[in-house]
Amino acid sequence: MRADPPGALHDWLDDEAGPVVRPYAMTGGRVRPTVGFDLVAFVHADPEADPDRHQLSQPEHRRILRLAAEPISVAEVSAHLDLALGVVRVLLGDLLDARLIAIHEPPATSYYPDDNILKAVVNGLRAL
Repeated sequence: MRADPPGALHDWLDDEAGPVVRPYAMTGGRVRPTVGFDLVAFVHADPEADPDRHQLSQPEHRRILRLAAEPISVAEVSAHLDLALGVVRVLLGDLLDARLIAIHEPPATSYYPDDNILKAVVNGLRAL
């Protein structure tokens, strides 16, 4: 029988941080949300939805619901939870699929500034 090297049994424990949970464990190995979320999209929890009816697999799901009691951007959710944006997007996808949140995307713009305007802005900033 092979012996584990010293400390190998508890590599997941950091004395200062406590137990470390890898992002793929929070998302069940999923790396893509069921729906794409814009970084500046706003998330809002449905005040009439009952989260207890759904099997939320992670405590982060409930934290997101508390944060989203008032509209909050996807980027802010990621910052508040101190989680990678990809992980937050997967968790938000779970909540959206369960109809516990609503997403408000920024309006798509059909007008993109001319390259000459962008160059003029850059040149003006450089002149400062």
